[in-house]
Amino acid sequence: MRLAVVPSLLAIITAAALTAAAPAWADDPPAGSVPPDQDPFYSAPGNIGTYAPGQVVASRKITPKAGDLADTADAWQISYRTNDSHDRAELTVTTLLVPRKAWTGGGGRPAVSVQAAEDSTGTQCAPSYGISSGSLVAASSVLFAAPLLDKGWAVAMPDFEGPKSVFMAGPQAGHAVLDGIRAVKNFGTGGVGTGDQWALNGYSGGAQATGWAAELQPSYAPDVKLAGVTMGGTPADPGAVARSLDGGLFSGFEAAATVSLDTEFPEAGIQNLLNDKGRQAMADARNKCVTDLLTGFPFKKLADYSTVPDPLSVPSVAAMLKKNTMGSDAPAAPVFNYHANTDEIVPVGQADALVKAWCSKGATVQTVRDAIGEHALEAVVRNNDVVTFLSDRFAGKPAATTC
Repeated sequence: MRLAVVPSLLAIITAAALTAAAPAWADDPPAGSVPPDQDPFYSAPGNIGTYAPGQVVASRKITPKAGDLADTADAWQISYRTNDSHDRAELTVTTLLVPRKAWTGGGGRPAVSVQAAEDSTGTQCAPSYGISSGSLVAASSVLFAAPLLDKGWAVAMPDFEGPKSVFMAGPQAGHAVLDGIRAVKNFGTGGVGTGDQWALNGYSGGAQATGWAAELQPSYAPDVKLAGVTMGGTPADPGAVARSLDGGLFSGFEAAATVSLDTEFPEAGIQNLLNDKGRQAMADARNKCVTDLLTGFPFKKLADYSTVPDPLSVPSVAAMLKKNTMGSDAPAAPVFNYHANTDEIVPVGQADALVKAWCSKGATVQTVRDAIGEHALEAVVRNNDVVTFLSDRFAGKPAATTC
């Protein structure tokens, strides 16, 4: 089943080298070592609707179990109120990482909200749990944070899929990112305060959340000022990505997106389009991390699970997909948008359409396209450019534009 595809293959390949085994549970297990669905820290209070977006609900210091973070950074988990795609209050968590080395640059220590490509349907796959427990794959999210921490910048990594683990739900992800920045500001610990410069960074599934946050910031969170935005391999249009990859090697992400978007947008009527095989596939795809989804659903077609030949064209589904397609509004912050023209996972054409839409609305976008490249490795190829772009924005240099 396929509504969108955004893998984190680089994370899968390298996770084993960066993660440690989760600690054995004891009578009083270390903070963050219990899966989120069993950990009261992740439960919203009954009055969550009375909290302001970004208001801190709870916080705790953790010992990171991913990479060398335990020796190089202080870390906290912060739970906070955010809004789902229908503006209903919910609770999610961000992980704040602050390098222990003193910041010697001018002004306050810069901070970057890093959106890691979770691409999953289970809360046990969230970045916060991966970082605090060392669980395989989830902990690999630190790959996206490491080069920024090396610069001495603080990093916040939000669980932008939220408490329902909804993959590719655009407004919900954007809200969670922006409210995560608000939460860190409200938290006020770790040397990251209201005066610090903020930026966004994400690749693939993380770029989807990053782009939505950048697009929604002027209207949803005008108090959250962004110096710059870097995003690559961006799945801006879930319907276009679906049509490109339906029935291919990576169709395991179809199941993830279908389960997630059905959960977040029941008004799309996805349940009404499923045959018996589809209903079983939906059940099988719930509460799974990306590795299980990839290995469990390769070479599947939407039509195999549906009572109609083209479920993406059903008006209620098409309307939902349009709601989750970026480009309606322009980011206020300058954007660095990169992509490989030969990307085999996320087709470049729909990312080009996003850039065209943003440029037409007055955005500042520097677009980079590599003639030859592979989806996962593109993040590595352009990593230095990402760091340079953000360094220049934090330094107050004017951003180039290719619009």
